[in-house]
Amino acid sequence: MADDAPLHGDLSQRVAVDTNRLEWTASPSGQVERKRLHRVGPQESGQVTSLVRYLPGASFPEHDHPEGEEIFVLEGVFSDQLGHGTRGMHLLNPEGHRHAPFSEEGCLILVKLRQYDGDGRPYRRTDTLEMPWQSTAHPGVEEKVLFDEPGFADRTALERWAPGAESGDRVFEGGAELFVIRGALEDADGVHGEGSWLRVPPGKSLALTAREETELYLKTDGVARLRSA
Repeated sequence: MADDAPLHGDLSQRVAVDTNRLEWTASPSGQVERKRLHRVGPQESGQVTSLVRYLPGASFPEHDHPEGEEIFVLEGVFSDQLGHGTRGMHLLNPEGHRHAPFSEEGCLILVKLRQYDGDGRPYRRTDTLEMPWQSTAHPGVEEKVLFDEPGFADRTALERWAPGAESGDRVFEGGAELFVIRGALEDADGVHGEGSWLRVPPGKSLALTAREETELYLKTDGVARLRSA
């Protein structure tokens, strides 16, 4: 398969990946490793969703991100010239924002590149651990809204599910991406534990049940805007 062959580029297909089963691959820097979940375009400049692991002392020179960047810190401390982000920090870097990221102790982050485009996108650093959980229309499910702005279709939130909470047949008109931060969700296809990434095509649904208290990252109405193979 060619180096630039798309990865999960067919947006009409549901995808479920247990990232614990993936091998880490080195980036050109040699200090940063990644597990690719979706990529369309060149290896180092395409539209990408990845788990990224900074080894202790890893750093990048200052750079920008065409079409923006989104980061969620899962473990460790992610830093740049504007500060330090520990577990639960969510960063939105619009096009034109420049930074020089590094990690003194190492970190694990969820990264989405070229998926935060459009005029008027705000720069944000949000410590989600300081945000209160809010109730939702789904019993046993609470949320923290990270991005939901007029003029933009995509919505990003964290959700916390009580043990046994059920989504019913939840339809995602604009598609959805889920990443299980902790805990486990179950559906007809099996159990999706910590580190699982799911992508639901636009107009399709999921019927999930929490096997234990579960926290997940959820982006809705963004799949239709992704690049396809």
